[in-house]
Amino acid sequence: MTSTDKAPQADEHAGLWLTSAELDSWMSVVRLITRLPWAIDAQLQRDAELSMVEYMSLAMLSEAPDRTLRMSALAEHTSTSLSRLSHMVKRLEARGYVRREPDPADGRFTNAILLPAGFEKLESAAPGHAAHVRRLVVDNLSGERLRRLGQDAERILQRIDSPAR
Repeated sequence: MTSTDKAPQADEHAGLWLTSAELDSWMSVVRLITRLPWAIDAQLQRDAELSMVEYMSLAMLSEAPDRTLRMSALAEHTSTSLSRLSHMVKRLEARGYVRREPDPADGRFTNAILLPAGFEKLESAAPGHAAHVRRLVVDNLSGERLRRLGQDAERILQRIDSPAR
């Protein structure tokens, strides 16, 4: 096979590979989605003795009616598996921040309920968390760029969540 025989095959796959500019941008996204959660988690661990997913769980419960969510809904809201969430909620229960009980509407499901101590923990952690998010993200972008970043993130999440993956 000659090099000219290989050229059409290389052209066939050219659209599959990232260009140099696309690769540079992609690698920036990879570093961001790897390092930002770590940076936020480290601040929450240091200042509030909560992991990011624990904080997110308390926050989601605080905004839910009666501060109660089905475990399956909480897992979805926090982008974690039900198994991982169950272990984490067990740790939050031991600390007196939440309790679990069967869903009165359908006993096949379990609800997570935010307790007053959990709400107090969330309230004490929130100012430091918000300041850290502001310093890392919000203050580094104009209002328009932040809005566009949120829109772009939602567009990518919709692609991830679409059934035609």
